[in-house]
Amino acid sequence: MNKLVLLMFIAVASCISAAAQTIDSSKSGVKFEIGNMGVKKVKGTFSGMKGTIDFNPQNPAAAHFDVCIDASTVNTENEKRDNHLRNKDFFETDKYPEICFKSKEVTKTAEGYSVAGKLTAHGVTNDVTIPFTFNNNVFEGKFILKRLDYKIGEGTNTFMVGNEVEVTITCAVK
Repeated sequence: MNKLVLLMFIAVASCISAAAQTIDSSKSGVKFEIGNMGVKKVKGTFSGMKGTIDFNPQNPAAAHFDVCIDASTVNTENEKRDNHLRNKDFFETDKYPEICFKSKEVTKTAEGYSVAGKLTAHGVTNDVTIPFTFNNNVFEGKFILKRLDYKIGEGTNTFMVGNEVEVTITCAVK
């Protein structure tokens, strides 16, 4: 009888720790900020986050993130600029409709956690590391990426549109 109870406990514990979280797209998104003409900053967002997340704070090494956003949702609150960002000069969203991240390794840090993985945007995949926190079922991460590493806006000089983009990710899960 004790063996049966122990076996049932192990089975339930396995299911709980293996349960993937569901992304709440309505509360999730990506914000970005990039230099413009050397003195201004352009702020914007992406939405339409979807994918799978399997994260247990007690076992970050077993975590897995496979998340995408809809590139066509780029929004800088300037319709003309947003349409330009969607075309072949920048994100080319007809050809590359999503920006995706797939984790390779998650580790615990003094400030929270860190996830290393592959970020694919505009048909280019690079290694990135994103420090993040996890509180009240919300992941928050912030990092810098270089748009030219992803061949985004190659024909635009870095005075008009900066190369470094500050990215802030908020991902709420259920």
